[in-house]
Amino acid sequence: MKILFFLKKSVLDLFFPKFCFSCREEGSYLCQDCLSTLEILEYQYCLCKKPLRLVLAGKCRSCYYKKLNGLYFALPYQNQLLRKLIHKFKYEPYVKELAELLSSLIISHFKLSNKPPRFGLDWVFIPIPLSIKREKKRGFNQAKEIAKELSKKLNLPLADDILLKIKETFPQVELEEEARIENIKESFAASRKLNGKKILLIDDVYTTGATMEECAKTLKVAGAKEIWGVVVARG
Repeated sequence: MKILFFLKKSVLDLFFPKFCFSCREEGSYLCQDCLSTLEILEYQYCLCKKPLRLVLAGKCRSCYYKKLNGLYFALPYQNQLLRKLIHKFKYEPYVKELAELLSSLIISHFKLSNKPPRFGLDWVFIPIPLSIKREKKRGFNQAKEIAKELSKKLNLPLADDILLKIKETFPQVELEEEARIENIKESFAASRKLNGKKILLIDDVYTTGATMEECAKTLKVAGAKEIWGVVVARG
């Protein structure tokens, strides 16, 4: 099976070569030289609109009321190269394979972090779900693809059938902060109890946090012990 996989990959690379989205060097979507320009964050920041750098992972006193325990993100969304990669991943023509690269940035952040997560048997990856209509249109859920890669690389379980999108909403990117909160309210449900599990809630970008916080509320009601947001970038 491995031989067939590599043969198929070689044929695809021959007829559909990959080029670095930054410098156009052939071979991969992001060459090593361009990858090295991405300065992966070593620290955690609170959930505030103007986040504070934290000594310990988690949240500041102002964010104490939030259901999320904290947020891990590899880079700020203001980084132009990262923004380009995420855009290629999420928008037509979709480059679904970028999930592997984007997940590797998160892994690098965990490794560099001053306070990385202490993973154990009670941890599980849960991706932010899309509505059936939106996932069908795109052909995949970008958060689920990143979660799949993280699950494989960190050898932790993926539960992509627990958190469900039960209400069609407007795209969050088109709305201001208050409208985002109202738009996403009561849009999610849990399919079963979580019985004290620690959740790594996966998405691609964290902006106002409205979607992730609403998901965290749902998961807390379902019995989650801790819920940590994990994204590639923070806006």
